[in-house]
Amino acid sequence: MPEETPRVRKDPGPSRRTPACRATPATQSSTASRSAAAPDHWSRALLHRWPTALALALMIALFGSGSGDLNDTVTGYGELLPLLPLLYVVVGQTGRPGVTWPALGAGTVAVLALQAQDVLSPSHVLVGVALAVLLWGTVRGAPHGRATLGIQAAGTLAFGAFALAGLAVDPELGRHLVAAGWFLHGVWDLAHLLLARLGGVVARTFAEWCAVVDVLVAVELVFLR
Repeated sequence: MPEETPRVRKDPGPSRRTPACRATPATQSSTASRSAAAPDHWSRALLHRWPTALALALMIALFGSGSGDLNDTVTGYGELLPLLPLLYVVVGQTGRPGVTWPALGAGTVAVLALQAQDVLSPSHVLVGVALAVLLWGTVRGAPHGRATLGIQAAGTLAFGAFALAGLAVDPELGRHLVAAGWFLHGVWDLAHLLLARLGGVVARTFAEWCAVVDVLVAVELVFLR
């Protein structure tokens, strides 16, 4: 029986396939797309978190702009503290979160006008207005329900107490009381952002902005020298 001739394999020669490490036009295009999308991602994130960015910019602008006197700083922040729960009460009673930012502007102007005169204490006026609005809500009814109105009433009394106590004692002790009020109001803001029951009382953008400002003011008061 004749022997079978062994088959000789032909050398296929150098491979014509594209090396794995070489980028194809498709992969180059994908990489370029990702590189271009990175700045766009950050810009979208910044736009989404604009209240935080605005709060940081505001506090940087205000840093070191005061007289540097402890008593003046404690007085200024103490007189401004009751405005924060007052905004929650007033806006909550309107049932329209969209008026939060205009209300903040009007309230800030009112506080500055009160600070420019020596007849009425700004903190006493703000606490009195808040109590009047709460009384009105009790009689007229609350858009978010009586339970939410009760929560706002408790917040108004608590933050008003921190402000009035901080203004009544020695500035060294007062700054810690006022700082505690501002910090706890930052927690209050976060509660309105995270808890469904409290959602919609004020604009979410305001609650985020206010939380950042509140915490930074508290830090400034504690470490003020």
